[in-house]
Amino acid sequence: MTDTPASDRPAEFWEARYRGSDRVWSGRPNELLVREVTGLAPGTALDLGCGEGGDAVWLASAGWRVTGVDISATALARAARHAAEAGVGERTSWERHELGRSFPEGSFDLVSAQYLQSPVELDRPGILRSAADAVADEGTLLIVMHAGWPSWVTEPPFDAVFPTLDGVLDELSLPEEEWTVETRETVRRPGVSPEGIDGFREDHVWRLRRRRGVDRKRIPTAG
Repeated sequence: MTDTPASDRPAEFWEARYRGSDRVWSGRPNELLVREVTGLAPGTALDLGCGEGGDAVWLASAGWRVTGVDISATALARAARHAAEAGVGERTSWERHELGRSFPEGSFDLVSAQYLQSPVELDRPGILRSAADAVADEGTLLIVMHAGWPSWVTEPPFDAVFPTLDGVLDELSLPEEEWTVETRETVRRPGVSPEGIDGFREDHVWRLRRRRGVDRKRIPTAG
């Protein structure tokens, strides 16, 4: 989540967000991605909303071949530079998409959607259904999202509707005979505000595996 948006146009908002700072994110992978992916056999991975490439570079360093996707050309340029500096440039590729309007082609052994939450328009249910459709047989869909504002935020900068554990699964409407839910959990982690106030933040985690040898049923889209 970010401060109150200066523009309600997603591409314009996120490009301004990245151009307004030399670095927006830490460059380190998300902790819950590392927790959930460690132990999986490396294959092909799709990182949705890859930002400056922290997750994608970590996945590539762990043996995955990664396609990173973001709405911001500036973010993707930084991600490509990060991958080259980390020595995994040949294991990564980068595509610009405004998710909800376009989506990468192909299927992947891992599709990761880390914190696809935005103060401007974002068709999260539709994007996550497309993400599930892109998972290969025996592949994994990993979703992580904030469950609410950090504990130290007493006056939220904008209105936000946070997901629930059951709500996201209901939005996905995954056929039970095709999918196994391996993780469905709320994780509380300590944190510190920019002003140095100790507190915590809660995140929801969903890890789902597509079963092998089951005839696929197309996931319904909103309409």
